[in-house]
Amino acid sequence: MEHGGCNVRLEMAVVKPIRAVRYDESVAGSIEELVAPPYDVIDEAQREELRARSPLNVVHLTLPDDEADAARLWREWLSDGVLARDDKPTFWALEQRYVGPDGIERTRRGLVAALKVEPYESRVVLPHERTHAGPKEGRKRLLEALGAHPEPIFLLYDGAPPFEHPAGEPELEAEGTRMWRIPPDSIAEAFADKQLLIADGHHRYETAVASGVEDILVVLVSTDDPGLMIFPTHRIAERVNGTSANKELEDALAELEAQPPERAAAVVYRKGGAALVEGDEGALDVQLVESLAPGPVRYTPSLDEAVAAVEEGGAEGAFIVRPTRIEDVFRFAQAGETLPQKTTYFYPKLLSGLLFLPLDP
Repeated sequence: MEHGGCNVRLEMAVVKPIRAVRYDESVAGSIEELVAPPYDVIDEAQREELRARSPLNVVHLTLPDDEADAARLWREWLSDGVLARDDKPTFWALEQRYVGPDGIERTRRGLVAALKVEPYESRVVLPHERTHAGPKEGRKRLLEALGAHPEPIFLLYDGAPPFEHPAGEPELEAEGTRMWRIPPDSIAEAFADKQLLIADGHHRYETAVASGVEDILVVLVSTDDPGLMIFPTHRIAERVNGTSANKELEDALAELEAQPPERAAAVVYRKGGAALVEGDEGALDVQLVESLAPGPVRYTPSLDEAVAAVEEGGAEGAFIVRPTRIEDVFRFAQAGETLPQKTTYFYPKLLSGLLFLPLDP
């Protein structure tokens, strides 16, 4: 990675094996009935479906009626043997097999560990997206009530993984995710000189910093991993600053694909036509859109949904963008710049409920 004035490292990354708390399937039932997506992508209908799937589903902890109720359940589940803590600390290898929004099947691999929490000023962990205070306040109350991290955050690092991915049958498996224990060996040392980029979990990481906890549960994925993908998130805008749109959508999209990735560009779609808009070299598509859509925006990974919102009269325009490149995300993060919300769409999300990390050692 490049080093500049804003990128001076004050601390080293401290990655540790974990003594995880896990569901005991002999008591709790099948792990397939107990896991859930991360809290921030679950709507109310899905929350109710997951709650009905099992009274022990992790969503009862991650999206409780209130924090006190979650804390009560956590204590009960530990007391009743629904949850049990591992005897010894270990790292876990993780594998996610998935079909992306583009219809292509891939496998993404990572390492599950504990990470010593450091403030952003230390330059050990780099954010890349702006956050809001509301979600952090709720996550802080939940973290302090549970005394445990119920979900991992997703971090990236440069370089090859410092371990061989295991073969054989996994110890944990649910919804395309498989996990194996791996010996500590020299894994911790391999991360000491790494800068880590938050791919997903900004609010939870900032919550951990604000709460003063020692460690946080993380999944670390190499930027070299062939299964690591960023997909685009298009913008649906209530207002669009003066841009005429008189081309066929397919023609404008072809022009967008032909643009150099080093220069910001996007397609604006309005009723009756589309147009390519171009920005500055070194800027991102989402930054260009932010300057052209001054009002509220909605987000969707679906091109068809973005176009339909305009055709149905629910928006003045839609902006179609390209996926943000990982190297560009690192570039802005290392320069100390945070980017607009939904700059990145890392897919798939990490499952919640496979491992929990108590705050006590």
